[in-house]
Amino acid sequence: MSRTSFDLITIDTENTEALALFWSQAMGLHESEREDGDRWIVLSDETGVRRMGFQRGVSGVGAIHLDLACALANFDAERERLLQIGARETRPPRTEPYGRIANLADVDGNLFDLCAYVS
Repeated sequence: MSRTSFDLITIDTENTEALALFWSQAMGLHESEREDGDRWIVLSDETGVRRMGFQRGVSGVGAIHLDLACALANFDAERERLLQIGARETRPPRTEPYGRIANLADVDGNLFDLCAYVS
């Protein structure tokens, strides 16, 4: 069974456009994905590797969470493994057009998402 891997850093913000523009200019990244107008914007490096995501949501200092990725076929097992080692769900898992997602918190309350993308 393959393990979860790091996907990208996501910043929750009320102004995805402005923040994505700032970080693209600061880091030399380019927009590679966009969903629901400006609800979700992803910046990638010159090789196409996803580096930063900007998601419309509650914002403020420290409003950052990690996105982890696993194979779609491993989603349920990986979610269960994370729960067994101390993660807790902050919302029920769900299916979105891009795949499956579980919103979780680590043992210290730090937020992260487990994502299984449709190819």
